[in-house]
Amino acid sequence: MDDLAISVHNVSKCFRRYQHPTDRLKELLFPSQKKYAEFWALRNVSLEVPRGQTLGIVGRNGSGKSTLLQIIVGTLMPTSGNLQVNGRISALLELGSGFNPEFTGRQNVFFSGQLLGLTKPEIEERFDDIAGFADIGDFIDQPAKTYSSGMFVRLAFAVATSVDPDILVVDEALAVGDEAFQRRCFSRIAALQSQGSTTLFVSHSASKVVELCDRALLLDHGEALLAHEPKFTIDRYHKLIYAPPDRLESFRQEIRNTPDLPPDLPQPLAAEPSPSPTDTGEGTQSPLDEDFYDPNLIPKNTISYIPRGAKILNPHIETPAGRIVNHLTGRKDYVYTYQVTFYKTAYRVRFGMLVKTVSGLELGGASFTAASQEIERVDPNTTIEVRFDFRCLLNPGAYFLNAGVSGTVDGQFTYLARGIDIAMFRVRPESDSFASGIVDLLVNPHLNLLTDESVPRPGEGFPSDSARVESL
Repeated sequence: MDDLAISVHNVSKCFRRYQHPTDRLKELLFPSQKKYAEFWALRNVSLEVPRGQTLGIVGRNGSGKSTLLQIIVGTLMPTSGNLQVNGRISALLELGSGFNPEFTGRQNVFFSGQLLGLTKPEIEERFDDIAGFADIGDFIDQPAKTYSSGMFVRLAFAVATSVDPDILVVDEALAVGDEAFQRRCFSRIAALQSQGSTTLFVSHSASKVVELCDRALLLDHGEALLAHEPKFTIDRYHKLIYAPPDRLESFRQEIRNTPDLPPDLPQPLAAEPSPSPTDTGEGTQSPLDEDFYDPNLIPKNTISYIPRGAKILNPHIETPAGRIVNHLTGRKDYVYTYQVTFYKTAYRVRFGMLVKTVSGLELGGASFTAASQEIERVDPNTTIEVRFDFRCLLNPGAYFLNAGVSGTVDGQFTYLARGIDIAMFRVRPESDSFASGIVDLLVNPHLNLLTDESVPRPGEGFPSDSARVESL
């Protein structure tokens, strides 16, 4: 237990639901008469979170995510099972939870800080940093009931992370902040991670779970179906969302049968086959060539959604001249293409694609989202070729592709077919490239050596156009 921040063993939570408010009173007066229906928000959930790990929790609304967090934090008691939490825990579960609306922001900082275990002198020492992070200006001395939702979450997050918690719990609260504030929040979470804090992070944003978390737990109908590396869990969560009702339980069982990733192991990355010379039928291609095709460069963990009237075939990348390639050169133009065969009548048909990193971070894509871009009707036994022209503005590395088709079939708008990691490609290294990171921003750096007399002195500003410059 010394290496675990959180241990949950067979925890269940049952709520009583009454049809009418008077049923509660009737039950008190006549204890033998049961007036409620049982609702099990959690059923036999077991979980171990090592110290320093960031665990993402995903699932549909009503799957039990918030209930589990409230039990871990201690604001709810489990109906059965037991748990152990080691360390000081700080939680951001609900918007402004723990804040008194009649208190000013300043008073709430001191009140909440003391609830989290800080002394008054410690809060005074950290107050300026808290107020600066929240950045709500003069509202810090106004009653909290006058705050907007954004102000609430700014101040609540600033207080929650100011105590240097051993365990930080965040439940979707960051969704209300603007982009700049969200970036600061994630930077603060990253800083806590580097200090060894344990984090539980609930979000519907797949990319943020993949980016922030070491492991992810999938909850569905109160059951812990899977705990695995984030990309693996997210892919199965998305497939679960779009499974047809008659196949839902069989797919749930399939997920249950997937072995969990042990909590103390690092997350495995998707396989990256190494490039090798191959014969594509067009002559021997060498890795030294600009672009080439390697038949061994195939995703190992493709996930296909249960089809709803369509099938995706032959996804691949071509050069503009039509040559199939999967080793690409940066800054060149290519075409990502696939075919879709329909075996049911579909309406409002749309197509899409997505590019992701090895870790599952979504880099970008395209989809036929506007009404003017969709196909009004597609009849059975129809095959459509979909083509996406793009410029490869990615730095060297391995990348994965999704393909999808959505539409209305049997009166429901849904994915008709979708493939996650259905194809992959590599971007070849370039010896003369300046680019760094993941995306190539087409930066063209240059240097100018300014002579002594053209360098501005303090207060003089920049040199004029007539200043002498020597180019390097």
